[in-house]
Amino acid sequence: MPQDVSIETWPSWRRDGLRYFAYSCYLKQKFGERVQKVSVDAGFTCPNVDGTVAKGGCVFCDNRSFSPSRRMPRADVRGQIDQGIRRIKLRYNADKFMAYFQPATNTYAPVERLRSLYLDALAHPQVVGMAIGTRPDCVPDEVLELLEEVAALTYLSVEYGMETMHDRTLDWMNRGHHHDAFVDAVERSRNRGFQICAHVMLGLPGETREDMLAGADELARLQVDAVKIHNLYVVKNTPLADDYLAGRVQLLERQEYVETIVDFIERLPPTCVIERVSGEAPPDYFQGPSWCLDKPAVLRAIDGEFSRRDTWQGKLWGPVPSDPAPSDTATNAAAATR
Repeated sequence: MPQDVSIETWPSWRRDGLRYFAYSCYLKQKFGERVQKVSVDAGFTCPNVDGTVAKGGCVFCDNRSFSPSRRMPRADVRGQIDQGIRRIKLRYNADKFMAYFQPATNTYAPVERLRSLYLDALAHPQVVGMAIGTRPDCVPDEVLELLEEVAALTYLSVEYGMETMHDRTLDWMNRGHHHDAFVDAVERSRNRGFQICAHVMLGLPGETREDMLAGADELARLQVDAVKIHNLYVVKNTPLADDYLAGRVQLLERQEYVETIVDFIERLPPTCVIERVSGEAPPDYFQGPSWCLDKPAVLRAIDGEFSRRDTWQGKLWGPVPSDPAPSDTATNAAAATR
């Protein structure tokens, strides 16, 4: 970024006094009102579950803990969206929704089946966009061409599970691919009309602070459009839970995570949307760390760390102008629901 950039040229979220570009802020800018995601479960599996590249899935994974659609009887796509809207309306005042193909690998099927599922979701009158979670090794060119078709019809975010850039950690988690697969997927996804989002976890076993911040620098280099970040947490009945209970895996304490995620976001470009800064699972599935379950407190702690340092997203990404501190009353915790 040129050194002569003035405050007027900063993104609007910064001029509004926020510390980072929260997803809710981005969606309100794009749609003019609140938009909420509705989880859709199309019944997919993953190539590291069915034996294509590995067996057993990722060591941390129980899809029931990630998505409400895997914790109840599954209707068809339209029925799931209707059910999700009814649940969400009890909590949020929203009339526009995004169909979120969430659990498992949502591009892992023949193109014609994918097209039918995606178009079914888009046919819902309250759906104004779509998000698709997938693995970077499951987007052959014909799938990317389909995603480009969908992006021509609606707002589309494709979430790739990077998790980490370090191959040794990907091996530990039984991921079934290395970082080069993520780089390849991002490069082949460029200029297709959809948002490229990366999912990242902090606090993975064996990774130092420098390892984690190298991941931020890599995302900045690759110029992804958005990131979802959370700490490693443990859900029951997984290989990770076995390691955690046996003392073979240590989890980040809250303050360590708060400091690390602020370090991480400082290194990302100010145009990169921050879709998530915390993660948790339903209590019935959750093993630890306990601080994850108090999400409002985690968000307040993150915003407090930004304020304490007088820092913001992109401060360490490149040469930036001096800038007055945001108002203490205009924090991301107040502005966003993540």
